[in-house]
Amino acid sequence: MKRRSTPTPRVSSAAPADPARRRVLGAAAAAGALGAWSTLSFAGAAGPGGNRFVLVILRGGMDGLGAAPAIGDADFASARGPLAQYAAPPLRLDATLALHPNLGELHAMVGRGEATIVHAVGLTYRERSHFDAQQVLESGGVRPYELTTGWLGRALATSGSKGIALSTAVPLVLRGSSVVDTWAPSVLPNPSADLVARLERMYASDVPLATALERARQLHFDTAAMQNNDDATAMTGYGARPGAFVALAQRAAEFLVQPAGPQAAVLEIGGWDTHANQVNPNGALAGGLRQLDAGLAALRSGLVGGGAWSRTVVVVATEFGRTVAINGTLGTDHGTGGVAFVLGGPVRGGVVADWPGLARSQRYDGRDLRTTTDLRALLKGVLADHLHVASRALDAEVFPGSEKVKPLQLLRA
Repeated sequence: MKRRSTPTPRVSSAAPADPARRRVLGAAAAAGALGAWSTLSFAGAAGPGGNRFVLVILRGGMDGLGAAPAIGDADFASARGPLAQYAAPPLRLDATLALHPNLGELHAMVGRGEATIVHAVGLTYRERSHFDAQQVLESGGVRPYELTTGWLGRALATSGSKGIALSTAVPLVLRGSSVVDTWAPSVLPNPSADLVARLERMYASDVPLATALERARQLHFDTAAMQNNDDATAMTGYGARPGAFVALAQRAAEFLVQPAGPQAAVLEIGGWDTHANQVNPNGALAGGLRQLDAGLAALRSGLVGGGAWSRTVVVVATEFGRTVAINGTLGTDHGTGGVAFVLGGPVRGGVVADWPGLARSQRYDGRDLRTTTDLRALLKGVLADHLHVASRALDAEVFPGSEKVKPLQLLRA
């Protein structure tokens, strides 16, 4: 039975390529010359006061039952074995579900009615390959490689809105929009004024290169007031270094709160493929959840400070969940059903789950948490209610062939 529950409150201390290849090369050249002065412009953005959307991709297949344990399920303890033991008590959400003790900030958001936990959610793809599952997650298709662009890129294209990827390359999920930029930290020092002046003279008669240089200069002036380059340098290697995702989330908020900032941003964290030693309270899963929690809190803080939290929705998703039972190396293997988080000012809050149960007979293939909610239903609900993408476009263009997948209502009316 599908249910939405009221949580127990807890207060916590938180472009597609241009036909002229030279133009692409010009932008890259200007970006390299200016180091941390990334080439970004926000033409085509949602505009002042527009709604904002953030997608956080957890690459590697996060263990949904580890992040959001079903402590109220009668079979939870026996099914999970050592994985049911936590260094501190899980943070209860309702009679069935809780959050990992390292997700205290997220739990506080649920308690304030700013976050919803959607459990037993997943893709139609069930073959458990990272590469194929991530392709489906980002493309919005049903089968791997049937689509070559991304659902968010196609959604943004319907209105000409701008997206930004906080990475070195445009991820698949954003491809398909004509207005997408990337930003990534740089360890290079800022260029001297003399070098910039010489570049300006060199590019003066070349419109594409001159435009790229001006975009980089403008971004530098905008972001210099945000934070210094020491912070940017600390973000290098954010997928593995503690605290790096926090800095990346802070920068994402800084872009999004700009009056003419991008309408959508995509961030990602790797390291969720926990085949071994998952029971370690200081291991990869525990550390990843701690960093995710701190990053989401930093994102919220930056958006609140910039006045954009009330009009921002954040979706946190992974390509698949993991096996219910522990494996022989004290970890978990690739599964299917998992958990997703939806947070932001417009979010209703609470728990949404059509809980399938954890008894062996209730599992998918006798091993995985069964998927009872299509991730596309979650995404369609957010895109329709928050970014105002028409249902016809959602069914035919953003998620082709998804007419039977009804949008999940997660936002306040």
